[in-house]
Amino acid sequence: MLFVEHRNTDPYKNHAIEEFLMNKFDEDCFMLWKNEKCILIGNYQNAYNEINIDYVKQYNIPVVRRITGGGAVFNDEGNFNFSFISCNVSEDCFNFKKFTTPIVLALNKLGIKAELSGRNDLTIEGKKFSGNAQYKSKNKVLHHGTLLFSSNISDLANALRVNPIKIESKGIKSVKSRVTNICEHLKISMTTEEFKEYLFNEVYSTTENAKIYQITEDDWKEINQIAEEKYSTWEWNYGQNPQFTMEREKKFVGGIVQASMNFNKNKIQNIKIHGDFFSEKDISIVENALIGVSYDYKSMYEVLKDFNMHNYFMNISIQNILDVLI
Repeated sequence: MLFVEHRNTDPYKNHAIEEFLMNKFDEDCFMLWKNEKCILIGNYQNAYNEINIDYVKQYNIPVVRRITGGGAVFNDEGNFNFSFISCNVSEDCFNFKKFTTPIVLALNKLGIKAELSGRNDLTIEGKKFSGNAQYKSKNKVLHHGTLLFSSNISDLANALRVNPIKIESKGIKSVKSRVTNICEHLKISMTTEEFKEYLFNEVYSTTENAKIYQITEDDWKEINQIAEEKYSTWEWNYGQNPQFTMEREKKFVGGIVQASMNFNKNKIQNIKIHGDFFSEKDISIVENALIGVSYDYKSMYEVLKDFNMHNYFMNISIQNILDVLI
């Protein structure tokens, strides 16, 4: 496994690095990295639904769309991110336990009882400190997650617009009461850099055939191009969201699904499906199949029954999707 080292904190470039590594190497990779203050949204989310736009504008906070599914997360100087890239193991898609176990074990050695909880969260005493997401491309899987170490929880709560459905489903009153920082649970005080060094060394020492990889000048040229042409663009991060005449949403085991639709003579003219779900395939394939279909249960079912829903909406059934649409 290649352990990729760098000190970059530009969020556009950091996500470009992940894409670069996915394309360049046929070896497993690990990376521990930090972003400057920003918001990262899931690939299938509507940016305007997930962020406090006034707060983001006031403090000039970058919003970056990931290639992975899942929900919106806040990064600042007190947060780390970790990435695993796994090759030639298609069955690892959505295997969150495999990739979070090294993090959990490292925290256990510090006396912290961390655990994988729900779909994709790591928690301490029931409070979230890490959200995780995955992306599959051919025979490779990208898994990455956040690690709240000493983040400003007030900034986090102010920057994000957390859907009330998510809060209610967990039986909590606010975002602040749901999350925690790792530093609050340490028996011995550590700085952010000391914790980063500890975690990196712990994963490195427990991995067979581990090798350090330093990003080269030629690598940076490709990374910068990916960041400039994709991750830093308004088209990628916000996109042109058309006005829709109907908005519907529901929460399932596999996450929140939101549907926005326009109609013409009772037929679907435009449709966009958003949410914090995970998907192995391109959601636009499902959306395009529904355009021109009559807006009734039977017609939409006849279209959707030919899809393997698990490939497009993990742990969400065809009945669930129809419950959202109609």
